[in-house]
Amino acid sequence: MRVLLTHSQLETRTGAELYVHDVAVGLLARGHQPVAYAPKLGALAELLRSETVPVAEALADVGDPPDVIHGQDNHVLLTALLHWPTVPVVRVLHGWFDERPVPFPRIRHFVAVDDTVRDRALGEWGVPAAALATVRNFVDLRRFTPRGPLPATPARALVFSNYAAAHLPVIRGACEAHGIAVDVAGASTGAAVERPEALLGRYDIVFAKARCAMEAMASGAAVILCDASGLGPLVTSAAFDDLHRMNFGLRSLSQPLTEAGVAAAVARYDPADAARVTERLRAVASLDDAVDQLIAIYERAIASTAATAPDAAEDMRAAAAYLAALAPRLAWTQSTRALAYQMLRRAYFGAQQLPGVRRLLPARVAAQRLQRKLQR
Repeated sequence: MRVLLTHSQLETRTGAELYVHDVAVGLLARGHQPVAYAPKLGALAELLRSETVPVAEALADVGDPPDVIHGQDNHVLLTALLHWPTVPVVRVLHGWFDERPVPFPRIRHFVAVDDTVRDRALGEWGVPAAALATVRNFVDLRRFTPRGPLPATPARALVFSNYAAAHLPVIRGACEAHGIAVDVAGASTGAAVERPEALLGRYDIVFAKARCAMEAMASGAAVILCDASGLGPLVTSAAFDDLHRMNFGLRSLSQPLTEAGVAAAVARYDPADAARVTERLRAVASLDDAVDQLIAIYERAIASTAATAPDAAEDMRAAAAYLAALAPRLAWTQSTRALAYQMLRRAYFGAQQLPGVRRLLPARVAAQRLQRKLQR
C-alpha cells in the first residue's frame, strides 16, 4: 500500500511526530510505501529521509495519489482530503486535549491510542463505536533493549520529559533525601536527546509518562509516572495492564506532585518487579504488533470505500462547514493564512466543478473574505 501520513509538522521529537516516524519506518520494513506530509519540516523530517521514507512539504510533490491517508490532525488532513477526493482515510486520535476530529463523510475509520481518548471520542466527539478501534501506543523494541539487572538500591534517576523544567525541582528534592542522583532529558531544560535508547539503560529509576515511560520500561528501568500535571504510581506488574489502558498518561497522574508523594513512590522501588514490568511491556507493546493492526485498519478503510464510493458533494459541504466554523478562531499568522487560503480555494473551486453544489456559498464567501484579508 501507498500510505500518506499527515501531520502539522515534522520538526521535533514530540509524541505525535515520533508516532509518524515509527509507523512510517514499520510500514517500509513490510514492503509498503509510506510518504510523510507536513507543511513545516525540520530535524524529524530529515531523520525520516535518512531512513529512506519520502517526506513532502507540499501535496503537489507527492505525485500519484496514495491508497489510504493516515491523518493525525484537522487542518493538514483536510487539505489532503480535498486534494484527493476519492482516497479513504483513517484518523488517529492521540490525546485528551487534542482538537475534536473534523466530521467528514470520507473519514469512516478512527483509531484511539488509549482508553482515555477513546472515552472522549465516544462521549463527546460523536465518533460511532463501530467506526473506532483502539491501537495502543508502542515501543520499537529493536531500538530499546533491556539493560542488566537493577541494583537492590537505586542510585541514579532520570527525569525524561520535554516539560521537565516544571517538575524537576520537586523530584530532585525527594531523590536527594534518598541519596539518588538526578539527571534530566527534555527540550524545556535544553537537554533534548536524539537517541534515548542509548541513555535510558544507565538509570535505575525514570520519571516519565506516556511514550517516554514505555521506552524506559522497555529499557529495564523502574518507572514512576510523573509530569508537570501530576504524580502517578510506580509502575508495577500488578497494575501494568490498567495503566497501559491509560497509556501511562494523563488519567494515571491522579496525585498532586509533592516531594512526599515522590519519596513514597521511590520507597516502593522493587528491582525484581521492575524486571517483570519490562517483560510484560515487551510482550504486549511492540511497534511490529501496532503496525500490523494499523495495516488491517487501512485495508478495511480501502475496502469500505470501494464498496461505497465517496460523495464529492457531501465532502464539499463538510469542508465548507468546517472552514466556516474555523475562520473566526484562526490566529492570522503567516502559516495559518497560507494554509487556510489553500483549503478554502480547494473547497470553493472544487464546488464550482461539481453539479448540484454550485450554490456552496459559505466556501465561496469565506474564500473571498480571506483573500481580501490577505491582501490587506
